[in-house]
Amino acid sequence: MNNDDDKDIDPRRRTIVLSALAAGLFAGPATIGNVFAARGSIHRLAGQVKVNGVSATRATVISAGDLVETGTDGNIVFTVAKDAFILRRNSRLQLTPAEEDNSIVEGLRMFTGALLSVFGSRRHRINTAVATIGIRGTGVYVEVEPEQDYICTCYGVTDVAANDDPQSSETVDAGHHTPRYVLRDAPAGKRIREAPFKNHTDAELTLIESLVERVPEFSGNYDGYERPRRRNY
Repeated sequence: MNNDDDKDIDPRRRTIVLSALAAGLFAGPATIGNVFAARGSIHRLAGQVKVNGVSATRATVISAGDLVETGTDGNIVFTVAKDAFILRRNSRLQLTPAEEDNSIVEGLRMFTGALLSVFGSRRHRINTAVATIGIRGTGVYVEVEPEQDYICTCYGVTDVAANDDPQSSETVDAGHHTPRYVLRDAPAGKRIREAPFKNHTDAELTLIESLVERVPEFSGNYDGYERPRRRNY
């Protein structure tokens, strides 16, 4: 174990990491040292990953305007300011900085693949070829599929809309995991449909929230995926 990497981890974060590793959260060999980087914004790197077309290393710093791509065996966990991400294999993600502060992310464009993300209190936006997701400080999982996009509002509030059908839009207020499909081809007003929960976990959400010194909204108040709850404001 690399002691220089390990010394910056407080006991609470250490417990979360060890639990995640024990559960097999990440594929391949892992230690606290290669999950949490002492410097930079990459906290886990496996397989082929490129940032702005250049192969990434643990020393690579990802900025708010960068293009991040993973290969068939690639995955990466990284943070930018108060936002944290897990980008899965075969993914292509373009980050866009805020106009008033180019050190923070405001927009994200998912071309391919899958992304689990947690955001700070400012508003964000995720775009795909099919959908636009307006985000108000929440956790979101997005998976680009051939015939549709899968969008799970893990907690918080999102505004989900089909890009080419103004009649298909929904504000999702999720206490815990409210997934939707946004279809590429469907009648007007019917492109957003309910979807099953899949392909991401509370352990992952807890892990990436810990990277930005937060805990998920569902912590300590969770009674199962099978009964997602709505939150009232």
